[in-house]
Amino acid sequence: MTDRSRAQDITVNGERHTVPVPLSVAQLLEHLHVDLRHVAVERNRALVPKRDYASVAVDAGDTFEIVTLVGGG
Repeated sequence: MTDRSRAQDITVNGERHTVPVPLSVAQLLEHLHVDLRHVAVERNRALVPKRDYASVAVDAGDTFEIVTLVGGG
């Protein structure tokens, strides 16, 4: 269970999540058990470049869309 005094609410793919503070996008993906090698992340309607996942902070109230990339043809 997350300690509410050290937690923040965000929205991921339309669902509310309570996550720890502080948290980067890379840590968020790890927290959600998402393989960061095969996803695209949008934070508050702006694409987050993969190179920035470790440096972009997750803030209370943020809205994320996480899309899994699938190859094929």
